[in-house]
Amino acid sequence: MSDAKEIRFFVEQEVLDAGVKIVFAVMEGIDNRQIDPRWTEERQARIRVLTEKYRDLDVHEDAVLEGFNLLHDHTGVKRRKNIPASENLIRLLKKNGDVFFINTAVDIYNIISMETKLALGAHDIDRVDGNVTLRFTDGSERFQPIGQPEPIPISPHEYSYCDDNNEVLCRLEIRQVEKTKVDEQSSNIFYIVQGNEAVSQEELLHCADQIICQTSEHCGGTGYVVLPEVV
Repeated sequence: MSDAKEIRFFVEQEVLDAGVKIVFAVMEGIDNRQIDPRWTEERQARIRVLTEKYRDLDVHEDAVLEGFNLLHDHTGVKRRKNIPASENLIRLLKKNGDVFFINTAVDIYNIISMETKLALGAHDIDRVDGNVTLRFTDGSERFQPIGQPEPIPISPHEYSYCDDNNEVLCRLEIRQVEKTKVDEQSSNIFYIVQGNEAVSQEELLHCADQIICQTSEHCGGTGYVVLPEVV
């Protein structure tokens, strides 16, 4: 029997109408304290494949990656300072030949994000207040990005993942927060699996299944996919 707290996921119809596509995955009872040697070997091989795959990539010619930029255009978000998460990871890979290792659970979804080009994020369920809603901000929300010592203002009308305490957990598909960041002690996690109009529902679900399967293999635990309730 899992001791993970119950959590529900919601999405505003207005956000779906803007072109955001979303499913969630939940993992319960993982052990994120160790590094599985099998994962170390596997990630090295996958990094080599990805480095070659994206050697000559033109982001603007890729339907999925450019789809996030078009989504930003459609919702009034400036492109220059708001690089979509998967594009940013691929840029770092192309520049450095690798991406930073934070912990195993985060590393797994970062690799999957680069492989699928989908925008992924992970959050510690035990640090969430209430439920999670993907909605447009009104500017009153509390927002403390990872690495920031204090909250910073957030603009209105940005699609963001918020908990019942009016705190942003992820701004757009770009910035996650200190409050729910996944660390070595995290054992119950929810994952954002976000696409755009260039992505099918089947691709989102397949990606969520990959996260669950690979996290379970290297960190243990059990998982399931959640379709958000539309409000």
